[in-house]
Amino acid sequence: MSIQSKKWPELALVFITLLWGCTFIVVQMALTMGSPMFFVGCRFAAAGLVLLLLYFKVLKHTTWQDAIAGIGIGLTIAIGYGSQTIGLKSILSSESAFITALYVPLVPILQWVIFKKMPKLTTWIGVLCAFVGLVLLTGNHSLNLSLSHGQIFTLLSACAVATEIVLIGWVSKYVNTQRVTIIQLLSASFFAFCSMPIFEESFTTTPPWQFWAIIVAIGIATALIQFVMNWAQQYVEPARATIIYAGEPVWAGLIGRIAGERLSSYAIFGAILVFIGVLISDLKLKRSDKTSTT
Repeated sequence: MSIQSKKWPELALVFITLLWGCTFIVVQMALTMGSPMFFVGCRFAAAGLVLLLLYFKVLKHTTWQDAIAGIGIGLTIAIGYGSQTIGLKSILSSESAFITALYVPLVPILQWVIFKKMPKLTTWIGVLCAFVGLVLLTGNHSLNLSLSHGQIFTLLSACAVATEIVLIGWVSKYVNTQRVTIIQLLSASFFAFCSMPIFEESFTTTPPWQFWAIIVAIGIATALIQFVMNWAQQYVEPARATIIYAGEPVWAGLIGRIAGERLSSYAIFGAILVFIGVLISDLKLKRSDKTSTT
């Protein structure tokens, strides 16, 4: 694909990053009406059904590669979104977004661990900056890290999302995007529902109609986000994609602010440090990608 043509996948990722940022406050609203893992299961069931209705015929030619990739990515999605949703029960949506954004500097570290691709100095500087930002963002002003229940789950979410991005970047060139997206969404729903007993959740509670309206809306948004991620990352390298994804907490923070959320001055400074750390890490990787193609 030419450089000019690559702009379309990148623009698509910008759009879904904005959409992704909008989901934090919506999920927090839904959690006042339903339990976390039940919500996640319904969310991805709705998303999977949307794509299943549109692309049912493509499943006829599903390969073992498609199935394994879809189930593997689905597991990381269930862990990532499940942990994030549990965290949103007790922390602000804007705080959740910035903690989740730590997946960005985690991507090159995972690539180092899995593919032996050593990060350069600026990546480590970005990680350090993001870590200090995390400490301040989570209310640990003395730099003595002590995390709340919700913050711990949100950090777990960041690790799972980083794994998802690396996994998508690895398998997207070898599988059918439509088939894998459907499988991963339905797998994520299955894993979420199966985990409900672990978190002492029950199917007996019947949420109000507003909950189901949110499920339909966010299900469609989730289907679009996951499909675009899988499609665009065939052409956009994981490190370059994370540069674009770095805008997600900014959108979430702005929306949270409009909704009335207020972070402390320490937390705001920490959020800025997280964002700077993300950019330092990714700008280095962006230059590295350009050098490797010349």
